[in-house]
Formats: sequence, C-alpha cells, structure tokens
Amino acid sequence: MIDTVVFDLGGVLIDWNPRHLYRQLFDDEAAMERFLSEVCTGTWNEQQDAGRPWHEAIASLSAEHPAQATLIVAYRQRWEDMLGGVIQETVDLLAELKARGVRLYALTNWSHETFPRALELFDFLHWFEGIVVSGEERLIKPDPRIYQRLFERYAIDPARALYIDDAKRNVDAAEAQGMRAWWFRGPEGLRAWLASHGLVSAEVPA
Repeated sequence: MIDTVVFDLGGVLIDWNPRHLYRQLFDDEAAMERFLSEVCTGTWNEQQDAGRPWHEAIASLSAEHPAQATLIVAYRQRWEDMLGGVIQETVDLLAELKARGVRLYALTNWSHETFPRALELFDFLHWFEGIVVSGEERLIKPDPRIYQRLFERYAIDPARALYIDDAKRNVDAAEAQGMRAWWFRGPEGLRAWLASHGLVSAEVPA
C-alpha cells in the first residue's frame, strides 16, 4: 500500500527549461542548442544544483568562454525567465492527493540560491510536508545518499512510497532504494497509474 508520494519538481510540476530564456536571446535555434550543449551545459548547471555558488560558476565559465560571457551571466540574472509556469494537470493531481490525506514530499535537484524564489512564486510548494533540496544538501540525484536523507529526515518507509520524476536515472535510483517509482512523461499517464492504485480518481474532476 502506498501512503506517501514524493515528487520531483522541474519537469513534473514546474515547467523549467533554459530554452524559455535563450529563445529570447538567440535568433538561431541551432546556435542556441550549441550554446546549451557546449557552454551552459546540463552538467555545468548540475554543479550549482549540488551546491556550487553561482558567482563561482559564472566566473569560471566566463573565463573559459569570454565571448559568451553576457549569455552566461544571463543564466543566473534572468533565471526566472526559464520558468514557463506550472504544469497544471500535475498540480491538480497533487491537490487531489493532498485532499485524500496522502503524505506529500518533494525531492529536487535545485540550487539553494534560487529555490527560495521558487517558494515565493509557486504556492503549491507549501503543500508538501517536507522538501529536500539538493543544493542545501550538497548532494544530487541519483546519488543514493540523498534518497536516504529524505527517508531519515521525514520517517518515510520506502516500501510504502511512490517517487515521480521525469529523469529515468532518478527513477531507477529510487527503485534501487526500495521505492515504487514512476517515470513521468505526462500527467495523463501519471493520473492513470495513480488511479489504478486508488490514490486519485480516474477522471479529471470537473
């Protein structure tokens, strides 16, 4: 029986994507994709999720790519422009789970410097009984230690918990820690899975 649901945030409840910003700064889609794959890469951003200060990250990368310095600085200065809003259908599922008394937690790879602003922007983040933020822990998924920290801090029995994430490697890591896990590729599939386990209704409430 599942009595606890743990959500990832970006890509599941919040539409975070650096392309929301960089499409405003590039006229050429291919050039934008090169920049995101060669300069401000996902691996580089993950180091901030793991606790590296943004000022250090910006300084070191700008020194490597001085011609791109303005674009690199924008990654932090215009961070909010990367937020496309909420994924409303998933937020609706969160609300249904909350109304049914399911224990709700979040486990997110997120910079400790920007997460306080997310708490101001998204009211539903306050529905969670607890949130483990990688930047505060200086650990990032899929490191098994961050899952164990979640379990220990909030007395979660992994055998009674479901984990939801849009990154397959994080889903696999959760399963390795004894959780049920769902690879999120859209709210429709998630609703169907949750409904099949009696956690929400099969139909979207009117």
